[in-house]
Amino acid sequence: MFLQINNLHKNFETRNGKLPVLKNINMTIKEGEFICTVGASGSGKSTLLRQIAGLDKPCLGEVKIDGKLISKPGPDRGMVFQHYTLYPWLTVQQNTEFGLKLQGLSKKERRQKASYYLNVVGLSDFAKSLPRELSGGMKQRVAIARALSSEPKVLLMDEPFGALDVHTKESMHEFMLDLWRRTNLTIFMITHDVEEAVFLSNRIYALGSRPGTVRKEMIIDLPERTQQVKRHSTFHDYREELMELLRSHGREALTLAA
Repeated sequence: MFLQINNLHKNFETRNGKLPVLKNINMTIKEGEFICTVGASGSGKSTLLRQIAGLDKPCLGEVKIDGKLISKPGPDRGMVFQHYTLYPWLTVQQNTEFGLKLQGLSKKERRQKASYYLNVVGLSDFAKSLPRELSGGMKQRVAIARALSSEPKVLLMDEPFGALDVHTKESMHEFMLDLWRRTNLTIFMITHDVEEAVFLSNRIYALGSRPGTVRKEMIIDLPERTQQVKRHSTFHDYREELMELLRSHGREALTLAA
């Protein structure tokens, strides 16, 4: 076991009392896995990611990495958001070095590490560019390089491709699969895009809504990981099973609300 979530509950305080957001979440992520958590709005996906990142604490339960309780952010967890969060006045190189500077690394160490990971994501030639000179996909690659430069044990991704057009999103999917294969990186990603989750992950946790609960754990075994696989019957079966699961739970939630 590498990343372990045990009996996690999270409530938000409102004027009308406690609002349950996550209920009895149990997950196990092994080293080197690409895990997606998929769910509709209101399923608590981002709240769950914040617990793993150490940005928030559960009301009950625990999150552990390598057997150690997570209680705050740390360099063992890299974070990539939907919006690129790059500093517009810094170059690509300087943006990638930013976290390393906060960690107190020397200028030489920062330059070497950042340069290495910019090469990993294929952006060495753009090291001196400013973010405004990059496409959306390139900006996200810079954000990924910055997260990787701290050499985290797990990369956490919060709807990282949600703001991209369809063509760029497909290119980023292929890039992420290639990066995952080359680095054996552990990736935990949340998304509302069922097709994206099936294409990228080797396991999926599907969340129900209000409160967020694990409705199903699904192992994804595809014959290949190329765009062509989306036309394969196995891919369609996984996608339809997940879609029906989310639709059925949405109907249940509406019935209960009524």
